[in-house]
Amino acid sequence: MISIRNESTNPYFNLALEEYVFYNFDPNKEYVILWQNEPSVIVGRNQNTIEEVNARYIKENNINVVRRMSGGGAVYHDLGNLNFTFIVNSDMDVAGNFKKFTEPVMSALARLGVETEFSGRNDITIDGRKFSGNAQHYSKNRLLHHGTILFDSNLSVVQEALNVKIDKLQSKGVKSVRSRVTNVAPYLKQKITVEEFKNILLRFILNDDKYKEKEIILTETDLGKVKELMETKYQTWQWNYGESPAFEIEKNQRFDGGNLSLKFNVKNGYLQGLKIYGDFFGKKDVSDLEELLKNKPYRETYIKELLQDIDFNEYFAGITIDNFIECMFY
Repeated sequence: MISIRNESTNPYFNLALEEYVFYNFDPNKEYVILWQNEPSVIVGRNQNTIEEVNARYIKENNINVVRRMSGGGAVYHDLGNLNFTFIVNSDMDVAGNFKKFTEPVMSALARLGVETEFSGRNDITIDGRKFSGNAQHYSKNRLLHHGTILFDSNLSVVQEALNVKIDKLQSKGVKSVRSRVTNVAPYLKQKITVEEFKNILLRFILNDDKYKEKEIILTETDLGKVKELMETKYQTWQWNYGESPAFEIEKNQRFDGGNLSLKFNVKNGYLQGLKIYGDFFGKKDVSDLEELLKNKPYRETYIKELLQDIDFNEYFAGITIDNFIECMFY
């Protein structure tokens, strides 16, 4: 197995790198990548992004939201979290064997005096608390297995970022299972940094103290192609939000101008079937706004810009555009 050096903490780049290596590097070789992300929520391939994140908290705290190409549930990353990726040849039996790929992590932690347990279908726990979630992507005879290690993450942010606050939402997407989480660091007999743990884990996985001399360092050509994939896919609204399964939402809020209730469907990231209700007053029929927003992207910045040219007070006395946006997205 060969290590690929990746010092980026940009989640869009890092997920693009995984895909690039998976589909473009030598299919006869096996690779491992250890990497970290700045604060981000990473959403599973088959999830409804809107359902998984606390949109207000995400915006206020400048947390990235990125969809990955593997299934499973949403996870929070920050610089206190270490991610590992294995890209190997495989068959379907091995592809479903999550435990096989978590064993190196568990063994390395055992060497450091931390007893862990594989739990459920894809988690590793300490004292019954989850510190590692794992997911896989399979194509032909290649398998990408990646997982998280909460080493010294801000656990309060983990809970807030994934604490969805939507009045009512029905979705066909895969929903995350919330569980008690913990960090590895408090269980270590000897305190070490994330970077030190990263080096220990990599040496353990490769069984080679001189692994750095054999690491693959990405060429300028590789970096350019990863950046292109990042910009055309992983940084786009269409991939991160538009790929969400169809879902229905009911939102209700009360403002100075009265109660506002929005009921709408979203399919492939676009508004469908929007209906506006409430006890507000206005001169014009809100059906005009319903028609205006029909088939438009369910995207805060887009909808807000679209409404800027509307005399909103004609439709909602005492309810502003910002109020409407707050009700629709938060």
